[in-house]
Amino acid sequence: MAHAHRSLIAAALVSAATSLAASPAEAPFLAENGAAMNRMMTAMNINPSGDVDTDFVAMMVPHHQGAIDMAQAELRYGRNEQLRRLAQEIIVTQQQEIAAMRLALGHPPAPSSPSPHAHQGLR
Repeated sequence: MAHAHRSLIAAALVSAATSLAASPAEAPFLAENGAAMNRMMTAMNINPSGDVDTDFVAMMVPHHQGAIDMAQAELRYGRNEQLRRLAQEIIVTQQQEIAAMRLALGHPPAPSSPSPHAHQGLR
């Protein structure tokens, strides 16, 4: 528990320091990215089950979801077309890897989350 508390404090400090140095236009991206990092770090802090494979997947799924969430933030706020294409690829590959890990443990794949552009057009 102390490790999780230290991780959250560290993430909050990094987020606060980054926000102070950011331009107002970048603030929404940084807030979204910081929230994704906090969710990921919290979800990765598991209680060991006694099964290495189960624990690996329990930690890797939130790690991959964090990458998806950060890539979605890039799509919402980024302007570099090469990085936006890379973010799209990250979303697809990380979703595929989450499904593969869940299937390897005999779990059904999680339902797909909507595209980050379901309510807004791609640029």
